[in-house]
Amino acid sequence: MPTIRHSEPRDIEAIRGIYSEPSVYASTLQLPWPSMELWQQRLDGRNEHFHSLVACEDDEVRGQVGIEVFSNPRRRHVANIGLGVSAQARRRGIGSALVDAATGLCTGWLGVTRIELEVYTDNDAAIALFERHGFVAEGTARGYALRAGEYVDVLLMARR
Repeated sequence: MPTIRHSEPRDIEAIRGIYSEPSVYASTLQLPWPSMELWQQRLDGRNEHFHSLVACEDDEVRGQVGIEVFSNPRRRHVANIGLGVSAQARRRGIGSALVDAATGLCTGWLGVTRIELEVYTDNDAAIALFERHGFVAEGTARGYALRAGEYVDVLLMARR
């Protein structure tokens, strides 16, 4: 079972490496070839509404989940999550451990009662993962994001 913890500055290179993998950026809203500066800004700790957790095996970062709690007073009960798992670490419980940790942090400590996410409609493994953790599809956003020159659809999923 992986170890879950908050990310630290020493993890930025490993996190950037995960999101540099073609299969990861193709499954997220990340762009290819992310810079260290971009990830340093994202994970600098200045945004009090953003939390970053990592999953480690043998002290190596294998996956990351970002949790953004909305700051709008009418949406403070809602968070959005996004995650990436290194291709060589898939199917070993990393994603499941990250989703468990993120939902536990949200519901047990952050006062979040609704967790939202977007997942590409062709990402069957991720959809199954999220469904196993209580997320349900609430709709499809057509042409949601540009991926490799083509606009693709996402499922809007949430857990309450």
